[in-house]
Amino acid sequence: MIMEKKRVLITGAAGFLGSHLCDRFIREGYDVVGMDNLITGDLKNIEHLFKLKEFEFYHHDVSKFVHVPGRIDYILHFASPASPIDYLKIPIQTLKVGSLGTHNLLGFAKVKKARILVASTSEVYGDPTVHPQTEDYWGNVNPIGPRGVYDEAKRFQEAITMAYHTYHNLETRIVRIFNTYGPRMRLNDGRVLPAFIGQALRGEDLTVFGDGSQTRSFCYVDDLIEGIYRLLMSDYVYPVNVGNPQEITIREFGEEIIKLTGTKQQLITKPLPQDDPKQRKPDISRAIEILGWEPKVNREEGLRITYEYFKNLPPDELNKTAHRFA
Repeated sequence: MIMEKKRVLITGAAGFLGSHLCDRFIREGYDVVGMDNLITGDLKNIEHLFKLKEFEFYHHDVSKFVHVPGRIDYILHFASPASPIDYLKIPIQTLKVGSLGTHNLLGFAKVKKARILVASTSEVYGDPTVHPQTEDYWGNVNPIGPRGVYDEAKRFQEAITMAYHTYHNLETRIVRIFNTYGPRMRLNDGRVLPAFIGQALRGEDLTVFGDGSQTRSFCYVDDLIEGIYRLLMSDYVYPVNVGNPQEITIREFGEEIIKLTGTKQQLITKPLPQDDPKQRKPDISRAIEILGWEPKVNREEGLRITYEYFKNLPPDELNKTAHRFA
């Protein structure tokens, strides 16, 4: 008897992480249904998949009723603006995709008897008073600040996901994603890595906010996708941090980008945006213990690959600029 292939729905499929997830599940032998309203996603990220019989795409906003005919075994909910430049421009849509969108997909998972993994974020920790951040830390979030629309949407997303698990016995997974980088990031999305590289490629000074002592921890996309895949296939229902615990200050990171790109430009400083987190470093003990996962790609190698990707973008992409916030 021929076993029917398993089928996975990936929302936010045309985005940075969503597109890499589509690639991974195609390689693993799944039929993949991608869904995206393209508000921040780009079809260029998945155009190589359209010729495959294993892939189909729905141009749809998950904040509205979600329906896909046929069996669905797994759902990965990655539809959401993911950088401050986005959620400052589209705050209502950011809130809706995290609340209404998550509610719709949880209901859809219940109907299909599918396991669902939702993409949460280190932003649920806000500007943390605990360092490094463990999954047991409840966070320090300003609900009405400029980041509140994203932070609180993700916190609600976690809460309703756990409610569906406990009340409806739905198979759920929650991943808390820390700063991730790699090919297919948007050069103008306002996050620190593409902003620095974009400025270097355009011959501009690199903008550091505050004194540059705030820290981030950068995880290469292939490592992150592996952690997400392992979490989906695990039996663990509580949130799991997935990120790289190698911490670096923004100023040091800017100096790394200057060295990598060979630019003659300098670091310049501007005032720190409101509620900008001072520290970001995941405690990944839970991921190591439960998933047997930890990052493998060192920052030097990951940055080299990412720089090559950005360097080869068309000139019109390179010349799109954005204010940096995160």
